[in-house]
Amino acid sequence: MRGLSQRVKGMKPSATVAVNAKALELRRQGVDLVALTAGEPDFDTPEHVKEAARRALAQGKTKYAPPAGIPELREALAEKFRKENGLQVTPEETIVTVGGKQALYNLFQAILDPGDEVIVLAPYWVSYPEMVRLAGGVPVEVETLPQEGFVPDPERVKRAITGRTKALVVNSPNNPTGAVYPEEVLRALAQLAVEHDFYLVSDEIYEHLIYEGAHFSPAQVAPEHTVTVNGAAKAFAMTGWRIGYACGPKEVIKAMADISSQSTTSPDTIAQWATLEALTNQEASRAFIEMAREAYRRRRDLLLEGLSALGLKAVRPSGAFYVLLDTSPFAEDEVQAAERLLQAGVAVVPGTDFAAFGHVRLSYATGEENLKKALERLARLLGA
Repeated sequence: MRGLSQRVKGMKPSATVAVNAKALELRRQGVDLVALTAGEPDFDTPEHVKEAARRALAQGKTKYAPPAGIPELREALAEKFRKENGLQVTPEETIVTVGGKQALYNLFQAILDPGDEVIVLAPYWVSYPEMVRLAGGVPVEVETLPQEGFVPDPERVKRAITGRTKALVVNSPNNPTGAVYPEEVLRALAQLAVEHDFYLVSDEIYEHLIYEGAHFSPAQVAPEHTVTVNGAAKAFAMTGWRIGYACGPKEVIKAMADISSQSTTSPDTIAQWATLEALTNQEASRAFIEMAREAYRRRRDLLLEGLSALGLKAVRPSGAFYVLLDTSPFAEDEVQAAERLLQAGVAVVPGTDFAAFGHVRLSYATGEENLKKALERLARLLGA
């Protein structure tokens, strides 16, 4: 019989992608709109990275790559994880994927059987539970609270563990909250993974965008239980290049590569050579990261000060480039609030699919003038 599969029928499309697409379409139609929707750096990819892509093209490096990535990039990744994250990783324990999203998707396909449970900390990035469901798993939400800075409570997580628990997803710095989890919390969560023998999935895509606190990779505590996921998108403004990467136990990485071999074959070869330059030309890349991080810090402070002046509530983020805004002054729920803000000329993402009810997500990956304009429109909406 013809028709779609039940798993696809039950899948939600990405809310962030949909809302950003709507904002872009309104702009194309000439609507004066400040879009605070995209989880995407507004900076251009650094010139030294683009030049590496040009060199690769000129040298004819345009053929298929191995499913796990070109050897040179996997070697550079192993070195990156050793130097920056304190992990003892070999190239065979790394994989290059079509964005960080494919790394996560392949991972869940590799480790989950029907009915396996995956703990996700709410609010969460919208794709985690959908990826789990597509792999036959069951997402189990554990709430983090605004009054606790959206930092998870290991005891609360422990109470959610059952005999079916296969993995716990940790995302620090966090999308959508901007929370940076303290080292002692990550150590405690890693210890739970060891004690109860499940996988810890550590999504560290925003590791270079921290304004207070420090980044800690929990794989230092539980290397045999942890798969660390990262990518070039946020640190190097390479979202459209679609290069993600991960490291973890060799058998898991091999399974992820086998899935790639039957789906995408490999990530774009040119983009891999460009990413190699981003990782190995450390002086140029460090300068770019520091420039971008400082710009985001200024934007965050500008946005928070403006929201506070309007009497609006938001938990101060320590990393990434998002603010969760309490929507109670605007409407009864976050969807209505997002609609009112859109009518006022400010596009945001409702917190519904993040499990951030009563909030909308604002991205400050945009220029300061746009943020000032958004604050002016919020003031008019509130009659301030």
